[in-house]
Amino acid sequence: MKIRLVQDGVFFTVGRLEDTLTPPEYGFYWIEADIEDVPQLQQTFNLHELAVEDTLSEEEQRPKLEIYDNHYFIVINSIRFDDEEIYLRALNLFLFQHLIITVTRQKINELRTIKPILLQEKVNSPDYFLYYLVDLVIDNYFVVGDRIEAKIEKLEEDIVIHTKKSHLNEIIGLRSEILWLKKTLGPQRELVWALSRKDLKLIREQLRKYFGDIYENAVKISETFDTFRDLIGNLREAYQLNVANRANEIMRVFTAITTIFMPLTVITGIYGMNFDHMPELHMKYGYYAVLGVMVAVALSLLWLFKKKDWI
Repeated sequence: MKIRLVQDGVFFTVGRLEDTLTPPEYGFYWIEADIEDVPQLQQTFNLHELAVEDTLSEEEQRPKLEIYDNHYFIVINSIRFDDEEIYLRALNLFLFQHLIITVTRQKINELRTIKPILLQEKVNSPDYFLYYLVDLVIDNYFVVGDRIEAKIEKLEEDIVIHTKKSHLNEIIGLRSEILWLKKTLGPQRELVWALSRKDLKLIREQLRKYFGDIYENAVKISETFDTFRDLIGNLREAYQLNVANRANEIMRVFTAITTIFMPLTVITGIYGMNFDHMPELHMKYGYYAVLGVMVAVALSLLWLFKKKDWI
């Protein structure tokens, strides 16, 4: 657990958790905690038992805002795109008048990248800290969206150039991840809307329009992932069409080969009959003449198919 006093974006280490119970003369406290610290935090700050239960739960939590007597409980999902997979990591926040508590199970990049922003903006209150943190989380969805779009474009190019069976697995996997992510984007958008519209005593009124700007970004993100879902559907259709076209090309080649060999089979069948009185059987150059006819027939059919653009 890391306990800091933040004054104009500058951090000062606080030795004891109990010291944060009293509001500072200037600035606010930021407690960066792990899941193991939650029982101690509950005892010290009288955190609501339902919020604590949600924080400790290993099940995936929906983004939400819950209002209690002296604090708010906020859940928002940070997004990452590593090794071609999408990861959502819950960021649990307890907002008080003079402090904010962040609780996570895994490392979240936004908690690291927010530090220079706090210093640059000279942040001096927990509600402004919340605003910049939520803004960072939402902006990262645009970054991930750009990477997903690039992956879709590359996959589309690969399918057009040379369709492989592995492409279908990639399409299905990416579609599943996007549909799973869409289930989170709705509640997350509603959370930002609540922060921008509700009358919240722990968030000053002038921040509402700033949260409103974040809400517009959240709507854009949701629409972007709707577009991705449609693009994935188009990719699957393109894959199936290319597979069908490839099968047709193969069948055309096989059909041409079969058609070329049909008259050759007829010729060999005729001269393979065991009649004693076949005029051509005793010709001196009959064998070479028949071979010549067979070659001529085969080349003529091949030329015809080429001319008709059948092969």
